[in-house]
Order: sequence, then C-alpha cells, then structure tokens
Amino acid sequence: MYLSLGEILILFLFGALGLYFLDATRVRELAVKAVERAGERDDFQLLDQSVHINRLSLSRDQQGRWKIWRQYRFDYSFDGVVREQGFVIMLGKHLQAVVVSEPNRTLH
Repeated sequence: MYLSLGEILILFLFGALGLYFLDATRVRELAVKAVERAGERDDFQLLDQSVHINRLSLSRDQQGRWKIWRQYRFDYSFDGVVREQGFVIMLGKHLQAVVVSEPNRTLH
C-alpha cells in the first residue's frame, strides 16, 4: 500500500493539529494553576475552576523566538457574592500576568 503525496500531507496536517491541541490543553492547565496560586496569594476565589480562551496571537519572547500568546478570561470573587472577570496571559508555556481588580473593601 502506497500513500499519495496528498494523503501524506493530510496525515501531517492532522498530526500537527493534534500536537497543537495537546499543547493548548497543557498551557490551559498551567493557566488555571497560575490563577489558583494568585488567588491564594491575593485572597480571591476562582469561580467555576476554569479559564476560557479570549485572545490568541503570535508574539516574540525575550530571546526573540516566536511563541503563541494566549489571553484567558476567568471569573473570580473576593467575597463569594460579587462575580468579576480577570485575565491570565501566557506566552508559550510561561506565565506573563494574572490581572484582577482591587477588592472593594469597607473600612470600619
């Protein structure tokens, strides 16, 4: 059995897509862990225990290599009542930032 060039290209394409989705799943897991750590540090609760892809692009890292830049959106709460949106930014597999607003605390 021989494969034509078109069939080989299709197999290569499906393999590349599979590798991309495996990598994207791993980066998403890293983003969730980063938000959980930031929540422990800054005293907020990650709601729904998930992040959702918001933006995707290419960007260069500090060494000048092209990486996939991802911005994930997540919901969080400081008091368990008010739901707010935050963002986590990943460049490749490296955390760039976790962005949340300052809590509105009442002074007594």
